Amino acid sequence: MELIYQPWPWYVAGPAITLVMFLLLYFNKTFGISSNLRTMCSISGAGKFSDFFRFDWRSQIWNLIFVLGTVIGGFIASHYLTPDQSVQLSPAVVTELQALGIAQPGAAYLPLELFNWENLFSVKGFIMMVVGGFLVGFGTRYAGGCTSGHAISGLSDLQLPSLIAVIGFFIGGLAVTYLVLPYLL
Repeated sequence: MELIYQPWPWYVAGPAITLVMFLLLYFNKTFGISSNLRTMCSISGAGKFSDFFRFDWRSQIWNLIFVLGTVIGGFIASHYLTPDQSVQLSPAVVTELQALGIAQPGAAYLPLELFNWENLFSVKGFIMMVVGGFLVGFGTRYAGGCTSGHAISGLSDLQLPSLIAVIGFFIGGLAVTYLVLPYLL
């Protein structure tokens, strides 16, 4: 059980991801979590209203099953296989987060100073959670996929649009981290 409780090192996780990507390429499948929203909308009948949702959604059932497994696996891991909910942060990050108003950085995955119901109804909380969520959803659709889809699937398939998207994700993440986030916290 100790093997399951600990994060796997890069030399195990990296080849495992490589094997999965090789198998997806071999079987001519594309992987992406965000594409499942399109599949669910198509199943629900959205193809009657938009051509974007008119496609053979049955060919994507395997991807929906993968997402279901991800949710179930995440639940099991967080409730039964994670003895310590703290996050290991460098001392410099802890100092910076404390300066931004987070009392115990790393004590939990989601700091209560940011993620709570009271904060949702404040201007800063609304901007971070609702506007930020909208921008992530819009950006995912506009970029043709999410960060993991482009960075793992697209780059392993040598797609130039994925390389451009990943570079954009990094630039956007750095810009928000240094130019926007300090004013929201």
